[in-house]
Amino acid sequence: MFCYQCEQTAGGTGCTKVGVCGKNEDVASLQDALIIGLKGVAAYAFHARELGYRNEEVDAFMHEALFTTLTNVNFDLNDMVKKVLKCGEMNLRAMEILDKANMERFGSPEPTQVFTGLKPGPAVLITGHDFLDMYELLVQAEAAGVNVYTHGEMLPGHAYPELKKFKNLVGHYGTAWQNQKKEFDEFPGSILGTTNCVLIPKESYKDRMFTCGIAKLPGVTHIENRDFTEVIEKAKTLGALPEKEGGILTTGFHHNFVLSIADKVVDAVKTGKIRHIFLVGGCEGARASRSYYTDLVKQIPEDCIVITLGCGKYRFNYLELGDIDGIPRLLDMGQCNNAYSAIQVAAALAKVFNCGLNDLPLSLVLSWFEQKAVAILFTLLHLGIKNIRIGPSVPAFLTPNVLAVLQESYNLQLITTAEEDLKNILG
Repeated sequence: MFCYQCEQTAGGTGCTKVGVCGKNEDVASLQDALIIGLKGVAAYAFHARELGYRNEEVDAFMHEALFTTLTNVNFDLNDMVKKVLKCGEMNLRAMEILDKANMERFGSPEPTQVFTGLKPGPAVLITGHDFLDMYELLVQAEAAGVNVYTHGEMLPGHAYPELKKFKNLVGHYGTAWQNQKKEFDEFPGSILGTTNCVLIPKESYKDRMFTCGIAKLPGVTHIENRDFTEVIEKAKTLGALPEKEGGILTTGFHHNFVLSIADKVVDAVKTGKIRHIFLVGGCEGARASRSYYTDLVKQIPEDCIVITLGCGKYRFNYLELGDIDGIPRLLDMGQCNNAYSAIQVAAALAKVFNCGLNDLPLSLVLSWFEQKAVAILFTLLHLGIKNIRIGPSVPAFLTPNVLAVLQESYNLQLITTAEEDLKNILG
């Protein structure tokens, strides 16, 4: 453990074996887990609030849970476990109101093919997660004759009717957050970072990068009140982008769409045409071990479907997996918060087959990097979902004892190799 939250901390630096207060390493671990999960809940609740949605119970839990982690408040290991699972429930509600807010403002997402090359004309590249920023940029850039490209978790924005209607939303550029220094350096237009997943820029593009909202970077111009005039003017001074050929990515398989073809999916499962459904998604990162997710999807048999979400999809969303009786084998549901869509689809299938979530021919293989992914994991555990595989490494804030509790209660497993995990999943 490492706790330095009070004045009495050991040696004035931090308690590493047991707290001066009597707190053991497992309670400290659960406090850390709770705070990390709350950060994920905050991200989704923040976006929902910007769009006019809030949930009083989520807000109240944030206060209660943070209070619980104060010095000398709660030393009960079992109660802290309950708090962590409650955090998962509140994250589910936060994702639900964000989904409703996005649909009310931008329409229900629909499957959409997205161009990944470049088109002639001055352009802005927008990254992050905030669709309201994206909408306002599109409005202002359209009036100025400037094109807009998405990056990272903005890709799903192409699937929302009120965003895709803009003719100046011309394509998607680049991949996930960890590649942005290389990709932003090579992009010849201006760049706008809207929320999390921004990196300190290289000097080579710092003068054409901007931030807005909650995102801020040293030496980078910050835009207030969504007035993107400076971003657009910078794009115009940089000149027209050269034309460049590209491929196609498909996104927008929101639960509303998937449930509209539920009869086809159910029939394909009942007749054996769809043997198994894999949810492979989460965060992306730079570790070489993340090639596991590419290997896994490449080796998943042709009679199986892959659902994905979050930026982890960039490990394999360029693959051509084909379809099963017209049902695409790769279904990109959107941003990480669209884990809510995956949950809705799973719940609907369980209802049709009159079984529990754990009885479905469904396996979850997740990648984690930061706090939002942790909150989603807590949501899945709150729902009682078992046999989840997670990687590429064990979260450092979980002590062996806490991890053992999760493994015993939920059979939470670490990924091994693509070959071994597929063998164990499919039998």
